Amino acid sequence: MYKLSSMAIEEGVDDYTQDGSVDLKGNPVRRSKTGLWTACSFIVVYEVIERMAYYGISSNLIVYLTTKLHQGTVKSANNVTNWVGTNYLTPILGAYVADAYLGRYWTFLISSIMYFSGMVLLTLSVSVPGLKPPPCHQANVEDCKKASTLQLAVFFGGLYIIAFATGGTKPNISTIGADQFDDFNPKEKAQKLSFFNWWMFSIFFGTLFANTALVYIQDNVGWTLGYGLPTVGLIISVLIFAAGTPFYRHQVPSGSPFTRMASVIVATAMKWRVPLPSDPKELYELELEEYASKGKFMIESTSSLRFLNKAAVKTGSVDPWMLCTVTQVEETKQMLRMIPILIATIVPSTMIAQINTLFVRQGTTLDRHMGNFKIPPASLAAFVTISMLICVVLYDRFFVPVVRKWTKNPRGITLLQRMGIGLVIHIIIMVIASFTERYRLSVAREHGLVEHGGQLPLTIFILLPQFVLMGTADAFLEVAKLEFFYDQAPESMKSLGTSYSFTTLGIGSFLSSFLLSTVSRITRRHGHGGWILNNLNKSHLDYYYAFFAVLNCLNFIFFMAATKFYVYKAEVSDSMHVLTEELKAKRLKVSNQDEKD
Repeated sequence: MYKLSSMAIEEGVDDYTQDGSVDLKGNPVRRSKTGLWTACSFIVVYEVIERMAYYGISSNLIVYLTTKLHQGTVKSANNVTNWVGTNYLTPILGAYVADAYLGRYWTFLISSIMYFSGMVLLTLSVSVPGLKPPPCHQANVEDCKKASTLQLAVFFGGLYIIAFATGGTKPNISTIGADQFDDFNPKEKAQKLSFFNWWMFSIFFGTLFANTALVYIQDNVGWTLGYGLPTVGLIISVLIFAAGTPFYRHQVPSGSPFTRMASVIVATAMKWRVPLPSDPKELYELELEEYASKGKFMIESTSSLRFLNKAAVKTGSVDPWMLCTVTQVEETKQMLRMIPILIATIVPSTMIAQINTLFVRQGTTLDRHMGNFKIPPASLAAFVTISMLICVVLYDRFFVPVVRKWTKNPRGITLLQRMGIGLVIHIIIMVIASFTERYRLSVAREHGLVEHGGQLPLTIFILLPQFVLMGTADAFLEVAKLEFFYDQAPESMKSLGTSYSFTTLGIGSFLSSFLLSTVSRITRRHGHGGWILNNLNKSHLDYYYAFFAVLNCLNFIFFMAATKFYVYKAEVSDSMHVLTEELKAKRLKVSNQDEKD
């Protein structure tokens, strides 16, 4: 349970926020002049344009790698998922720097400038003739001239500068947005419940533009303009974000979360044989006012993961690696409790990785004409975005109000229940994808297009159901996942908590690379043709997708087991009533003592 100082409670009627928010100079901020949707409007503009830049690269990256850099199916798909995986793993480092040293604002601002430099380098690599291999129109890309070491270094250098810059922007931008709402103010907290829904809704407009306009420009006008537009947009969005600085609420860096967690684990190990006191109040803790003076929160001891309480047992030593506060122990518990949920969301993240790799490669084998207009295969990802946007609106405006009447839960259903629905949809997606691919292969056999490949007389829209359902799954799983890891993280580790969400996407992308390479290698043994070849008409992606369906079923069973034992973190705002009552009792006691004197 979180506690505030008596000063904060007594001054709660004032205009100052009660969550420790400050301006860039470290001064307390006024509720009426900072934060809320006014501040978020500047933040959302950046995220919309940044998502446009990111998906403008990732959605069509496999097409560039195969058609311009002349890479095969497995190699190009793995290069995409490895890059995407790096994008989503570096946020751990960015969260560490933000929470321990620079704070979220400065970490984000520096990283966004680094992001822009990566975009400039990437645009140059696709524009300058000497930085890309000569065009090739061979049916088999293996017969084309490969890119030189210099050409690959410049192209992938730009990509990975962006990936490492994302580490500083991704975990902090959404956290900065959520920080604009005070959890201790009921009205602001009510608005925050919808923040992550509308956050995802807003940023996917950038994604929609990338998957339609930018992808079309790249395929039909040129890669220079296709990468140049988001590069210009990105620097404009950084300037807009900086313009909103006077309206932002900031949280003071509270030290390295990894160090605090490590010290709890070490102290527990060192005092493993020390018995726990029967009364939790005998454990080591600082005074409430000491936390309040630093804008931090006290957390009371809980019974979950009780063995970690040994870190707070007093043994005479004051070494921080031998003695930790109860609050520090509880923060560590909160981060550790989320790990099983994190693991359960890795497999669906692997499914998401298929959108910009194998799904797009399937699209290149199908009839993409709609009248005189030729649909870029990567544009089907726009239906993921459209589906997700529609589902988020329906969920927030219709589903939640109706279900809330029955469950009495402000969110309608719990975050884990919402994630569970998303996991079930992922199973359905892979079953449909498997049957769709089986049908595509049957058409290839009927028209004699198996051995030498070629485009099938089959519309690309047969892939539409799997793209649309991916968006539906995102509306449940991805939105809930982002909110869950932010909501359940301790107040001083919000950036690290947010990075959990992106870590699952990163690990899922690397898992996709591992599975693709492993399955491709194993299925080619003993003279077999293999499931994943450069010629998709000769491949067996239907078997591969069926394997994914089974993997999703096993993962769902694990998720159900993990949720059964998960204990939600106590709500910060719920502690206000309890603390107010405690302070009233304390004042009454002091008043009675004065009368006796």
